[in-house]
Amino acid sequence: MKAQIVALPGDGVGPEVVGAAVQVLEAVAQGAGHSFAIDEAPVGGAAIDACGAPLPQETLARCLEADAILLGAIGGPKWDDPAASVRPEQGLLGLRKELGLYANIRPVHVSDALAEASPVRPDRVRGVDLVIVRELTGGIYFGQRLEAGADGAVAHDRMEYTTPEIERIAHVAFRMAATRRKLVTLVDKANVLACSRLWRRVVTEIAGLYPDVRFETMLVDAAAMHLIRRPTDFDVVLTGNMFGDILADEASMLPGSMGMLPSSCVGDGKRGLYEPIHGSAPDIAGQGVVNPIATILSAAMLLRHSLDLPAEADAVEHAVNTALADGVRTPDLAGGTEDSVTTEQMTEQIIKRLEV
Repeated sequence: MKAQIVALPGDGVGPEVVGAAVQVLEAVAQGAGHSFAIDEAPVGGAAIDACGAPLPQETLARCLEADAILLGAIGGPKWDDPAASVRPEQGLLGLRKELGLYANIRPVHVSDALAEASPVRPDRVRGVDLVIVRELTGGIYFGQRLEAGADGAVAHDRMEYTTPEIERIAHVAFRMAATRRKLVTLVDKANVLACSRLWRRVVTEIAGLYPDVRFETMLVDAAAMHLIRRPTDFDVVLTGNMFGDILADEASMLPGSMGMLPSSCVGDGKRGLYEPIHGSAPDIAGQGVVNPIATILSAAMLLRHSLDLPAEADAVEHAVNTALADGVRTPDLAGGTEDSVTTEQMTEQIIKRLEV
């Protein structure tokens, strides 16, 4: 098949991990007889420096024409002024809005090879296979806000959700659960928040449309505890924007490193934005030590969802798991030992095990 992919390296370690994922995509294309046209465009801090805007119109136009977008990371100390009128994060938020991407999908899988690397007891994390489905374009991050004045006395951020916003993300979660272990856990704060009570009512109604999928509710503080205490009990976790942001980062520690977890941002169509959950990590940028697996696995999600190439996606995931089972480790997975490989070497080892 032919596909148009836009690569957005962004800032910090972004160019390194996107470069690794592009190599894997090119290896898939060559091995399976596909044609992937992969174009690069600026976003985030790099785009501010080059074009004066975190999401240049040319970048947005390319993304709107593409079949899929692969993103690295954005931000860094150079642009880290919360009061600045132009910030790298605006590029990412703008992309999500303009592309209509309202669902953030974050799978969390702990392979047997990495159970011992987790900061959580191996017997608790072995077998973890869950997905966090986070609403992405509503809630407190997008509500009205009042910045503190000169006296710093008062500030507020408004959380707001509508029934249609909740319905569409709920359908995403239930459809996904129907293909997995058939359990959806709604995480909210319905004992305190009016928004959460709306979520609970609407999602309970949607659950009735999926009789083969079990449905449960859980308060966010309990969910944060149980993600550590009994993570294997979760299948699909459905939640709002802020809670999903926090819980997904907590869950990233189950496999031992944020460098292991991919994500996708999708909407109603096939086009999606795929990115690792980690940030730009400016402290290790340019050193060739960043773990590329999260971005490579994000590329696998791209193959499966946007390009409808499940066999090729499975092959990438199998190659990653085989490399890990064979003991290949980047520094974040090596426990501080000298027995680790560089970003480039990890990428080479994955491609070496790729069978398409």
